[in-house]
Amino acid sequence: MTQRHEASTVRPATLAWVRRQLGAGERIVGAEALQGGITAEVRRLTVATPDGGRRYLVLRGFAGPAEDGPSREAVALTLLAGTDVPAPALVAVDATAAHCEQPSLLATWLPGRPVLADRGLVARLPLLARQLVAIHAVRPAEAERPRPYVALSTADTAVRPPGADSAVWAEAVTVVRRPRPPYQGRFLHRDFHPGNVLFDGPGITGVVDWATASWGPADLDVAHCAVNLALLHGPEWGLRFAEAYQEAGGALAADPDERRYWLVRDALACSEELAQIARPWRAAGRPELTTRAVGQRLDAYLAALLDTPPQR
Repeated sequence: MTQRHEASTVRPATLAWVRRQLGAGERIVGAEALQGGITAEVRRLTVATPDGGRRYLVLRGFAGPAEDGPSREAVALTLLAGTDVPAPALVAVDATAAHCEQPSLLATWLPGRPVLADRGLVARLPLLARQLVAIHAVRPAEAERPRPYVALSTADTAVRPPGADSAVWAEAVTVVRRPRPPYQGRFLHRDFHPGNVLFDGPGITGVVDWATASWGPADLDVAHCAVNLALLHGPEWGLRFAEAYQEAGGALAADPDERRYWLVRDALACSEELAQIARPWRAAGRPELTTRAVGQRLDAYLAALLDTPPQR
């Protein structure tokens, strides 16, 4: 999922900053734009080494004057160094655009690619679940924890897709108007879904895009991956992910109504940006996933969540 460019496509000040991070005798000989990013421009840089070899770095440029993605990602990558989570290694960060044209982060490149096809999902689902359990198992010291999660969406900001069942959406809004359930904090990726997980052959080789890493309930990460699976592959796959997570050893809220709260909350949050979510999926080879199609799947997924009676 790349498009080849010359190194000159990196903006001049940013390019100069990247060059200062290189080793003696190293030089940038190419750049490729990586598809799939929503909040950042992402490029893979090819670096020629003095011994005639090649190595690769990933440059992420973030838009917006108040964007804190680079600093949050830098904190997360520093925290993950030395753990079993296959995350990139931080090389450098310019969180305030002091040296670059925009806030930027430079990290190592990991092999593999996201796999968004329906084929093979039965085998990938437990791998995704086990990887998320491993992320939640990271236990940073209190002073090293990322900031608490922020829920920008509310019951009032949900956007019902055209033709969606108004009764279902009214019930979903009622669910998330209830007080937030108590939870035990965990280290969260906060945007864990198939588009941010790299596969090479049968196994996971990397988890990328840590710009929204947070501290919060494991249910929230599970809910986010579940709704993405529902939109990508069909509602039944979203429903199966929470079960797969628990089968992999993950712990969710004990009360099923509390689990449903987080699942419904993140589904409503996705409703606000269906067009942005679907666009990179189409670019990655899923042209059938139009905004209308994913809206229909979201409506069906919500209906399935709310039709499921609580199991105690």
